[in-house]
Amino acid sequence: MEYRSDVDISGSRVRRGGGGGRRGGPIAVGGGIGGLILVVLTLLFGGDIGSVLGGGTGQPQQQQEGQQLNCDTAADIEENRDCRWAAYDVALEQYWSNAFTSGFQPISSLELFSGQISTACGTGSSEMGPFYCPGDTSIYIDDVFMGQLLERLGTSQSDPAELYIVGHEYGHHISNLTGDMEKARSGGNDTGPKSGAVRLELQADCYAGVFFKNTIEDPASPIEAVTQDDLNRIVEAARAVGDDHIQQQQGGRVVPESWTHGSSKMRQYWVAKGFESGDPNVCDTFSTDELGE
Repeated sequence: MEYRSDVDISGSRVRRGGGGGRRGGPIAVGGGIGGLILVVLTLLFGGDIGSVLGGGTGQPQQQQEGQQLNCDTAADIEENRDCRWAAYDVALEQYWSNAFTSGFQPISSLELFSGQISTACGTGSSEMGPFYCPGDTSIYIDDVFMGQLLERLGTSQSDPAELYIVGHEYGHHISNLTGDMEKARSGGNDTGPKSGAVRLELQADCYAGVFFKNTIEDPASPIEAVTQDDLNRIVEAARAVGDDHIQQQQGGRVVPESWTHGSSKMRQYWVAKGFESGDPNVCDTFSTDELGE
């Protein structure tokens, strides 16, 4: 993946070590490098943490101060790899702010952390993988542990895979803005291949594909080019985070009735559908039963 070195990324919302205000009591999440518990399997790569940790879609909470990344242009990525996160954030905001005709609000922040962090949805933990909290409209990522999780799931850390994951989380933010997140939650804690939870995750995958298609065609985007190898890495990341693949990796049998994110095939299908069309309107996963399985 190539970056446009002269594009300004100084206005990104990426911070390290901050966090949203806590809503309700903290909920500790167990597990670790040796094994992932049920909550981790529920949220891994793309989860909306609010429904599990007790947050809601209410007004954003006041956030703790984190350290802002000191990045001016995408050229800074060569000397400070952390600046790639700023490029991701700027590219996503540029696309989605133009895709919305009205009512767009960017995420409050993209928080990089290590270990645990306080959020408006409760206490976030590394083992959950990246997540979006609707209570403070922020994305949370332990950038070191994410690489370890990708490797454990049979793929590798790369800029395209990272951007797919961040794009997916930003997709949850878009679903929050449009009301589709609330629609998904109206069914309660249902699971299964056609559940509201799975439809919400597939929509976020589709939105990530749409974003990739459009950002590489935008001469003002910090993302200049995505190669075929990059696309392969994105598809591989989507495969790695399918419910069926995760269940197999954990040594268990595949149980579709327990799915909360969709199978590898479904996730790859919706990323591709979004990328091929470049149109967010094709991402209405709530009005079709053709979910790609």
